[in-house]
Amino acid sequence: MGVKRAVDIVLDIAQSKGDEKVYTYGPLIHNPQTVELLKGRGIVPIFDIDEVDEGTIVVRAHGISPQEREKINKKGLKIFDATCPRVARVQSIIKKHASLGYTIIIAGDREHPEVAGLLGYSYGNGVAVGTKDEVDELPLFDKVCVVAQTTQNTDQYEKIVEKIREKYSQVVVFNTICDSTEKRQEEISDLSREMDGIIIVGGKNSANTKRLAMTARQFGTPTFHVETADELREIDLNGYEKIGVSAGASTPNWITDGVIDHLTHYQDEQDHKKLKFLYSLWIFLVRTDIYTAIGAGFLSFASMLLQGLRPSAFNILIAATYVYAMHIINRVQFSNSARVAGSFRGKSYDRHKKTYLAIAVLCLVVSIMLSSFTGAAPFVLLLSISCLGLLYNINIFPSGWGPGKLGDLPGSKEIFTATAWAAVIAVLPQIGIGLTITPDMAVTFLVVFTIVFSKTALSDMMDIQSDRLVGRETIPVIIGEEGTGRLLRIISLLTGAILLALTLAGYSSFMNLALLASLFYIWICLELCVRKARFYSIVLEGLLETNYIIAGLCVSLWYCISAYVL
Repeated sequence: MGVKRAVDIVLDIAQSKGDEKVYTYGPLIHNPQTVELLKGRGIVPIFDIDEVDEGTIVVRAHGISPQEREKINKKGLKIFDATCPRVARVQSIIKKHASLGYTIIIAGDREHPEVAGLLGYSYGNGVAVGTKDEVDELPLFDKVCVVAQTTQNTDQYEKIVEKIREKYSQVVVFNTICDSTEKRQEEISDLSREMDGIIIVGGKNSANTKRLAMTARQFGTPTFHVETADELREIDLNGYEKIGVSAGASTPNWITDGVIDHLTHYQDEQDHKKLKFLYSLWIFLVRTDIYTAIGAGFLSFASMLLQGLRPSAFNILIAATYVYAMHIINRVQFSNSARVAGSFRGKSYDRHKKTYLAIAVLCLVVSIMLSSFTGAAPFVLLLSISCLGLLYNINIFPSGWGPGKLGDLPGSKEIFTATAWAAVIAVLPQIGIGLTITPDMAVTFLVVFTIVFSKTALSDMMDIQSDRLVGRETIPVIIGEEGTGRLLRIISLLTGAILLALTLAGYSSFMNLALLASLFYIWICLELCVRKARFYSIVLEGLLETNYIIAGLCVSLWYCISAYVL
């Protein structure tokens, strides 16, 4: 909680400060990948207050001593305090008991910035000990107050406290270890007894991450401490049937997801030997965005049935190739960002960027050529939205006009993506016959927009952390996860109500009611994302994209029943 809060605070500051310089007093968190991304946002760590004379200083989650805070104030620098509330609680305990004449004993790493800051609140009447043996070296004190570094090892703290109670008669003890730290250590203890191997993900300079690895090794379980998925390539995983994964408090979700994806990709390769071919094929299709293109084809087929049009292979291919091309082009443009680099697609895009781009360009050319065969209006429509799609991540606005490109507009990703899909799938087949807006076309456009908007927003909700780090203002970044959930529920309910009202009023075909299944599926996907269901990222992404296929199958089934049964 404290780490996430600190990152959120500093990103909010960077967004609101404009060109004003923003510094963190030391690295904001003990994760070098995140620190580098923050530098890209203009947030620079400093290690001495004398390094700067103006700007804003952000106090990191570890906190600082009162003496350091006074020095910052004297220089006239602005301070934003991102100290973890749990660290702040320890500071207040130390300050109170130091004023009452207690000697403060802090169980923790005396070189750690949190401990250095905590000692400052004892005003010279405190010491830090790292092990129970160090307690023997302490002089006698009249009365002592014992606290722990918030990321201290629970078992080690208990041993230190026991030793202190033996040595001193008047002792007050506070368990100030963060409850999430305790929970993580308990989970690692349980995992280490059950797993063949343990992988701990996080910065090599992170104290709590190193303690997690140390906890796992205490049980004799082979344990590997890695910062990123790239380090796993040097580890021989053969012979490990069950692998447990955990991460330090400073490790971003996108890095942990990258490690898990590497492991599942490795497992998929082994699963071929176990005849799990269909599942492996599905994962491959999702990973390479082919599954998205197939979903677009299903939606296109359903759209033509709903509008009473004869299904056209041209229109299906146009939808599939256009969607595939634009998805690939956008991913390639963002291949160096935290989102893609840490996602399950990152490795594939990094290795085969040129191949992906060549295929995308070919698909885009094919879709535009096919649209020209269906009529002038479809050709103009597809060419127009293709140009807008290509310009999405290119600076087209003059400097000083706010956002430099369409992609910088807040919430533009979800809206533009859904509009482009709906235009190609619902509008393009109809205008190939005549330039008229039919009720069925309007209803189909609305439902396709809702389905694609919801899927895109849910994907962005899973990637909210990395999007904030790279500065992408998606809907979830703007209104938060809870707000996104409420928005999707409202949109899906309104779409369902409009669909039902127009159908019952006779303005559109009863076949449109088949799309209610897809609107209901949005709620299922929302619950999976909100509850952080224990699916791997690639599996959850595949489940979200399955809604396109559900829509196509439900409409096709309704059509078959109507035509051949009724």
